Order: sequence, then structure tokens, then C-alpha cells
Amino acid sequence: MALLVGAFLALAVGAVLGTGVGLDRDRAFYPTVAAVVASYYVLFAVMADSTRALLVEAAVAGVFLAVAMAGFRSSLWLAVAALAGHGVFDAIHGRLIVNPGVPVWWPAFCGAYDVVAAAYLAFLLLRPRQEQGT
Repeated sequence: MALLVGAFLALAVGAVLGTGVGLDRDRAFYPTVAAVVASYYVLFAVMADSTRALLVEAAVAGVFLAVAMAGFRSSLWLAVAALAGHGVFDAIHGRLIVNPGVPVWWPAFCGAYDVVAAAYLAFLLLRPRQEQGT
């Protein structure tokens, strides 16, 4: 269920809020999404009052944040990489980092969200651009 909800939410945010409303006309939209999803594990460490997890999660989040911001500055393909990479990270997170604040369902939900959001952004970047005024 977490996989389905994560995938559905990513499509809803991308297609409805991003493309439908027009929030993704600003190139900051998807790098910001990548930065936000990378920050949740830090939040869970704070909620669990785990200093060790907080330090490790903050360092990892910093890497994803750096890639997302580089994507903002240069190529949105780096935002695709940050989102997709975070989806892979979600799949192996529990084997790498002990963070007692992470809900059991979170890695599946977030992984699905990240991968679908990355795929949607890649789709947008690959589609032919329409000429202005036609």
C-alpha cells in the first residue's frame, strides 16, 4: 500500500501541482522537492532523539541537497539523479543507518515517491518543447 500511495502522490504533485498549476515552470520546483524528501530522515532522527542518527542522516541529506542544488544551477538532470538516487537510498537505508524514528512504511512510500517523481521529471525533460505562440 505504501508503494501505491507514494507513486500516486508523486504523480499528483508532479502532474497536478507541477505541470497543471504551473509550479514547475520555475526550475527550482523539482530541486526543492528533492531537498525536501532528503530532509525527512533528519526529521525522524530528531523525533527519535538520536544524535548519532541525526549526524549521519544530516551528512547523507547534505549530499542529496548538494546534487539537487547543482541541478538547479546547471541541469535538471541532476535533480532527476538526486530523486532517483534517493529512491535507491530508501531501498537500502535500513541496512546502512540505524534510525529508530523512521516509520516502518516510510522507505517504501518515499522510495516509490522518489522514483516516480524522478521518472516524471525525466519525461518532462525528454518531451519535445512546444514553440511559443503556436
